[in-house]
Amino acid sequence: MVEALRNQEQDASSRELSFLDRLGLLVDQQWNWRENQALGRRLKSAKLRNNACIEEIDYRTTRGLDKSVIRALAQESAWAGKHENIFVLGPTGVGKSFVASALAQKACRDGYSALYTRAQSLFRDLAMARADGSLNLLARLARVDVLVIDDWAMAPLSEPERRETSGRSARSAIRSAPRS
Repeated sequence: MVEALRNQEQDASSRELSFLDRLGLLVDQQWNWRENQALGRRLKSAKLRNNACIEEIDYRTTRGLDKSVIRALAQESAWAGKHENIFVLGPTGVGKSFVASALAQKACRDGYSALYTRAQSLFRDLAMARADGSLNLLARLARVDVLVIDDWAMAPLSEPERRETSGRSARSAIRSAPRS
């Protein structure tokens, strides 16, 4: 706010404004600065693979993308607020990771938290957490609004991984982890 006040003092046109108008501008600038800082933190912690955004999705190539579906999903990221899942399916090389990252980035812009991880890394981390008895990973995953798991089923799942993804204990552990 101090920097914004200094800028106002140096701008001759802002001196013509009333005190309340100048104060309102300072408050607005501070609010925008805080929102931008929070967005930066959400994007950094999301660890998105690329700088994909909804506005950069190319619908001209024949990938089977329905523009109306993508627009509906991007509309205030309502699916994230409703705790709905999205599966992006298709052959290798059509841009599934880009679309998933773009949806996650849009969710971050709309105030939701996100995390991008590859399936192999997630299963490794879950196995390590299980081995040392730590529930920190499950608690951290439970706090994330949008979890992007890339390269799902690129390799056959091991028996523990199959149990982890299909077992009732895994689902209930994630649901019952404390939210803060």
